[in-house]
Amino acid sequence: MSKIIVAIDFSECSINAFRHALSVAQHCSNDILLVWVEKPSSEKDKFEKNAGDPKIEVKKQFEALISKYQPELKGNTISYKIRKGKVYKEITQEAKENNAMLVIAGTHGASGFEEFWIGSNANKIISASPCPVITISAGINIMRPLKKIVLPIDKTLETRQKATFTGYLAKKHNAEVHILSLYTSHIKAIRRDVNIYAGQVELYYQQERVKYLMAGMECSNISDAMIEYAKRIDANLISIMTEQESTTSNLWMGTYAHQTVNHSPVPVLSIHSKETYAVGAAF
Repeated sequence: MSKIIVAIDFSECSINAFRHALSVAQHCSNDILLVWVEKPSSEKDKFEKNAGDPKIEVKKQFEALISKYQPELKGNTISYKIRKGKVYKEITQEAKENNAMLVIAGTHGASGFEEFWIGSNANKIISASPCPVITISAGINIMRPLKKIVLPIDKTLETRQKATFTGYLAKKHNAEVHILSLYTSHIKAIRRDVNIYAGQVELYYQQERVKYLMAGMECSNISDAMIEYAKRIDANLISIMTEQESTTSNLWMGTYAHQTVNHSPVPVLSIHSKETYAVGAAF
């Protein structure tokens, strides 16, 4: 059974990510694998090297988490794994080895005994992950049920590819997808492409019986527009492509995708183009 991988360092932010993973797993019937990564000895500072084996404390915290939350995931399991190396490499490798459906991580945080995790690692995890990634900033209330998902549509050909996995999550949560056409130009040909792509997603959701709503916005900055719209409708999730509006200076994550992950006040689902995820691809 496909697993959800949670990058965790026991900070409040990563615990929040775990609780969000628990909610998704309940709706999608997934097992959860919690992954903590120990830094290589060469990267530890003098204090850490003399602090003893942190894995003992890590195991205790894992066991406490599982004991508390396993009863909420009936029919599926919560397990943990300790790896050693670069955080983002080990998380994404674990996702590959498990053919994971999803990776969930906090976007920043600091644990009680180490301060090296989420932040730059979240963006690296997104770039290297073989599956979709949900990132969650500190302070987000993940206890709210997933009811509204923003699916921005821009001028890029890949923009439609996120519709498949997003629709899958929406159906499992009985959520409504807001297909948001974003117009960054007055050129008719470009606006026509955006409308065509939005219409194709609409047709797909009609066929798959995914609840949806159509909307549109004029904008100069795609990230600002989708975040503004998400706040306006009180959305629970924004779904983006990692290559959205990519530039030569940022080959793995497009400029606007990077901005959205770093600044969104709601969780962000990031998906690579040419997706070959377990639920399939429609475009």
